[in-house]
Amino acid sequence: MPSLQTALPPEIADNVIRLYRECLRRARFIGHQQHNTELVVGMVRQQFKKHMHETDPEKIQKLKDDAARGLINHILYESEKMTGRKFSGSK
Repeated sequence: MPSLQTALPPEIADNVIRLYRECLRRARFIGHQQHNTELVVGMVRQQFKKHMHETDPEKIQKLKDDAARGLINHILYESEKMTGRKFSGSK
């Protein structure tokens, strides 16, 4: 079974690996706050594992975009919580 680095072009594999690490880092942070780290980290791992054999660049890009959007949403949520200021479109 080929590894992620040999199955995909290097630039895609590197981006996916960086995104995976950032998602895990955020999951640990969220899990620590909510006292369910194993559950949240497991959910992130499950989603990446579910799609680990995907080779279609368009599907990979969509999955990467979805994961990045989730990270951005969480960062905005945490920022709103810390500052009390809303960043979303609803006022």
